[in-house]
Amino acid sequence: MIYVKIKTKGFRFIIPVPYVLLNIAITVVSSNLFHKNLNKWTKNHFERKEIDFTFPHLDKKTLKPILKELKNYKGIQLVDVKAKDGTEVKVKL
Repeated sequence: MIYVKIKTKGFRFIIPVPYVLLNIAITVVSSNLFHKNLNKWTKNHFERKEIDFTFPHLDKKTLKPILKELKNYKGIQLVDVKAKDGTEVKVKL
């Protein structure tokens, strides 16, 4: 499970993200329908700026082993950011 901890002046909360949700997210992100719509949305956004930008297709076979390997490193802190206003964001495996 991945934990996202957010702490500000007014409140703090922890968002646990189970690996099952990450597997579902990988399935959605690697789908052809999502890839087509993502490129369509970026084309519409950058059309006014005359920039041609397309996202590469993410393959499920590439992303699944990365997630599987992350499970072997429980307890490692991936992100630790502290802003000047006291806001903190931490992401821990």
